[in-house]
Amino acid sequence: MTHIETPSRPPLLRRLASGAVRQPTMSIAVLVLVLVVLSAMFAGLIAGTDPLSISPRDRYTAPGAEFLFGSDQYGRDIFARVLHGGQISLAVGVLAASLAAVIGTLAGLLAGSFRIVDAILMRVMDGLMAIPNILLAVAIVSLVGPSLLSIVVAICIPEIPRVARLIRAMVLTLREEPYVFAAISMSIPRWKVVLRHILPGCLAPLAVQFSYMFAAAILTEAVLGFLGVGFPSEIPSWGNVIADGKSAFQRAPWCILFPGLFLSVTVLAVNVLGDSLRDRLDPRLAARRRPS
Repeated sequence: MTHIETPSRPPLLRRLASGAVRQPTMSIAVLVLVLVVLSAMFAGLIAGTDPLSISPRDRYTAPGAEFLFGSDQYGRDIFARVLHGGQISLAVGVLAASLAAVIGTLAGLLAGSFRIVDAILMRVMDGLMAIPNILLAVAIVSLVGPSLLSIVVAICIPEIPRVARLIRAMVLTLREEPYVFAAISMSIPRWKVVLRHILPGCLAPLAVQFSYMFAAAILTEAVLGFLGVGFPSEIPSWGNVIADGKSAFQRAPWCILFPGLFLSVTVLAVNVLGDSLRDRLDPRLAARRRPS
């Protein structure tokens, strides 16, 4: 009896290195996001100073050895405020995108599976999409008051219709597949068919949409802070740090430069990661990249 040897998989580090060479933009985006997340998680250790500490004699100190990113009009360390602000901005992005993904997926599954629900639910989604995102967010936060929950909900609501329409379109496509017809012919309950056979096929486009919602949530939180309707001004978030420095931009441009740079780089990395995921998970785009 002959023994057939199965080919062994290469080590994890070799596979990661090979993937990084094949997709350098995706690897750079992941590296940037990892560095941003780590800097926010260990902001206290990296910065070493309190972001709320006020020192009037150090007002508008230029970037240097004492203040790496300079100081603001109250003598607060901008480097510490930017790193600690990443905790709030990233948390808002993750929570808002996750909540929108869960609610939108549930709505899309219901709309794509039941025609009666589709007729009512999608009209509600069309109504929400008719309202500009930032106006709806400002209205909700102004009505309820600024807090982590209200800001997350205000950012989440405008994103739900986009997820619902995406998942609904995927359900309408996947329910015509032969394996779904086979499951239905076996008298499997509808909810099991949806969860076991349709939902897994929606995860790839949902992952791409999640990355875009995450970037949009970070930007929206920054806009709310810049407009003065976000978190209280003493709480460091990227939007609040930029808003605090707008009055002294000509005198101390570093007050806006560094938090704006962190915000821009993070959003750019998330968008690049989303584009790379779309190219990797879409079989049609993957087929075009294969050598003939």
